[in-house]
Amino acid sequence: MASTKEKFDSTGGFSIDKTVVIDELRNARDINTFEIKNSHFTDAAARRFILRGLNTSALELDTIGTQISIDSNTLSFITGHVIGVNPQGLVYSAKLETTIICDASGAVNILSTMRTVIKDDVPADQTWSIEPLGATNRFTYNAVRAGTTNNIKWVASTEVVSIEWA
Repeated sequence: MASTKEKFDSTGGFSIDKTVVIDELRNARDINTFEIKNSHFTDAAARRFILRGLNTSALELDTIGTQISIDSNTLSFITGHVIGVNPQGLVYSAKLETTIICDASGAVNILSTMRTVIKDDVPADQTWSIEPLGATNRFTYNAVRAGTTNNIKWVASTEVVSIEWA
């Protein structure tokens, strides 16, 4: 039986559970993860995430400890724009560019990281640091706070570009 296929169309945008995710002007909104793939090169993808954390912790995608998933047999270039801020408004901001490899068993190996410090207001008697952290098929940043009892709120806007290598 023949059928006619037509383009999917929605006047006013698309929503999930009454939350607009694509508006009428083609803007994507309120999306947890965004993945881009080229239909000609399906072995590569780019994804964007927002990670959060408090004080000394591994940054998370949610409140239950979810980290960025990394597929086995991939090489990934990860760019993170990270900000730590205390209640007084003192800021540590950096851009971390990291290369990782994830083998067939899911082991993530951090090959290198280049750090560009954008702003460092951390008082001399305190230590705030942020480092890339790999685990089995996962990636995040590990934040450390020392020398203060003030809360340090961390946020990272992170892009992961991966390509299958095996």
